[in-house]
Amino acid sequence: MTGGPILTEDRLLDGRVLLRQPADGLRAGLDAVMLAAHVPARPGEAVLELGCGSGAALLCLLARIPGLEGIGVERDPGLAALAAENLRRNGWEGRAQVRTADIACPEALPGRGFAAHGLANPPYWTGGTASPDPRRAAAMHEAEPVPLPLWAKVLARGIRPGGSATLILPAHRHGEGWAALRGAGFGAVSLFPLWPRAGREAKRVMLQGWLARRGPDRVLPGLVLHEGPGWSAGAEAVLRQGAALPG
Repeated sequence: MTGGPILTEDRLLDGRVLLRQPADGLRAGLDAVMLAAHVPARPGEAVLELGCGSGAALLCLLARIPGLEGIGVERDPGLAALAAENLRRNGWEGRAQVRTADIACPEALPGRGFAAHGLANPPYWTGGTASPDPRRAAAMHEAEPVPLPLWAKVLARGIRPGGSATLILPAHRHGEGWAALRGAGFGAVSLFPLWPRAGREAKRVMLQGWLARRGPDRVLPGLVLHEGPGWSAGAEAVLRQGAALPG
């Protein structure tokens, strides 16, 4: 990628995942690891990630679950190429692939019912002040916002009935995310808060729904991220040991 953006070499899950990503702009980290940990995938299944960026969440899923396969979709050609490179560097190019496509053009996406589970970290910039970094602005879709209902509908197209879709969103968008999942045919929606500290308001939440499934919606206990000067024991288990977050 000579002449391209400056890249950093990062390690996730205590070194089990090697991640190259741009030094500037929208960088993958905590959200991607938590999102991957909340996807209830099992060995032998396939997952679909929309807006995969440099591939962090998909890579964490592949590291956590033996035999898992997947497709990542990313509209930025540079990030898509970087995600494909990250698959190769981790030795998982035979288990997953990356497609350069825009979710606003569903015909360019994988076929209907390809995956058992889907995941996405939709852009959350709502306008007002645009990011001065062009890659960050593009990643957050500031110029051409894609509404949450479309993200949910495209996930529903790629997931077989009975499969799950998991979103990570700013807490203030939980109602919008719930409505998007419900509108796309997902039921039994659960909300999983990520609390910065005990007694603090959650800044991020994860929403998970099941396609064509009936059942009550639930608010889960969630996860407290920090205790004292460092991570909580639960967060450490996810970030270092690749533990799953129950749904």
